[in-house]
Amino acid sequence: MTEPFTIRIFVPDGDPEGVRIVDRLNWTGKGLVIPRDRWNAVKSRSEFERAGVYILVGYGDDDQPIIYIGQADGVRGRIDTHAEQKEFWNFVLVFVSSNNDLNRGHITWLEWALIKQADAANRAVVQNGQRPNEPALGEGDKADTNAFLKQMLQIMPLVGVHAFEKARAILPAKTVQEVAALGGSQTDKDTIIVPANEEGFRRVFLGENCWHSIRISGGMLPRIKWIAGYQTLPVAAITHIAEVERIEPYGDTGKFRLVFKAPATSLAKPIPFADAKPGAMQGPRYTSRDKLLKARVLKDLVG
Repeated sequence: MTEPFTIRIFVPDGDPEGVRIVDRLNWTGKGLVIPRDRWNAVKSRSEFERAGVYILVGYGDDDQPIIYIGQADGVRGRIDTHAEQKEFWNFVLVFVSSNNDLNRGHITWLEWALIKQADAANRAVVQNGQRPNEPALGEGDKADTNAFLKQMLQIMPLVGVHAFEKARAILPAKTVQEVAALGGSQTDKDTIIVPANEEGFRRVFLGENCWHSIRISGGMLPRIKWIAGYQTLPVAAITHIAEVERIEPYGDTGKFRLVFKAPATSLAKPIPFADAKPGAMQGPRYTSRDKLLKARVLKDLVG
């Protein structure tokens, strides 16, 4: 059973979106979260003279996190270089020892372990070009460094970094009883309609049997059993539907990935945009599968 814990976050400049310093009782480490535009103002802090590991964090066009993991005997110079040469990152998360106990062997092992953990979680694009072998550490050093790593991994989600934890799937309700327990009936909305351009629809919706980077209102998450694809111009119609197997967080910005139970199937007859209001499919819409299968035009579903 996971034990409860308390962390402390100090905000030195009074801006909760600015620099944050994180520590916890009985831990020899310290975490620092620094927005890129604040780096030059704070890089003279003594913590950046120490040996440590750092994670550069940014986001791609579809909100998927992009990270780079590094280590150095003094992290200041390395982050300075990344500020000049790497464009993708928005902030950096740095971990150092509060008592200078980390040495080159420790931080090299931590870098290896973080890359391995991020690859296994598969929630971010890891920009590190190489995948090193596990560095050699003595039995005692390895145990201590692994304990330091566990403390780091507990802190990261609390400062908005989820790239090192496997996504926890949300399973849709499957029975009338389960839907009723959520406060609805079997005729309630259980289908999300998502807009997609032709290239994305064929590559992801049909090719990868999923759809991602979707915002879903919280109350709908466990209700969604089906996903329907609306192809934008030149098709301008709902053409396919798929049963949802699970819903996973996508990135760190409150979006989701829907994974299909089986490949999407074509509707017997596409549901055209027709005379729906302009902008009616600029974002996801909710309906029921029964209503969707009976619809003749989009306005029958979205008004």
